Amino acid sequence: MTGCASQLYPISIKGVVVCHGRVLLLKNERDEWELPGGRIELGETPQECVAREIAEETEWTVVAGPVLDSWMYYIDQADRNVFIVTYGCHTDGSEAEPVLSHEHTQAGLFTESEIAGLRMPEGYPRSITTWFARLRAAETESRG
Repeated sequence: MTGCASQLYPISIKGVVVCHGRVLLLKNERDEWELPGGRIELGETPQECVAREIAEETEWTVVAGPVLDSWMYYIDQADRNVFIVTYGCHTDGSEAEPVLSHEHTQAGLFTESEIAGLRMPEGYPRSITTWFARLRAAETESRG
């Protein structure tokens, strides 16, 4: 293929985990709230990746559900692009608080209305809103 430049970007698989009406977020070294997750490893599916990463970062057990969104995110401080894919995730129903790993400075559980006031990459609120809407729709359908 002539005329096409090939670019390689890291891929980060993130999970939107809602437990008791609150979404799990982690604060990174850039002082931003982010979704838990990370880089996919060779031989691993995206669903396995997000479940593994969330377990490593919080000790929560989750099962990946549907893809919510994907986008290219430019990290100013690192001067690089990362391809982000988000999945809606289901918890095992545990009441345990997230256990913070060395990768983050803080863990928090936030209501949907609190998300707008948080400093985070632009695509995350969209994924969070999408997952809350899908969970509400599923709950309404199961009652109907």
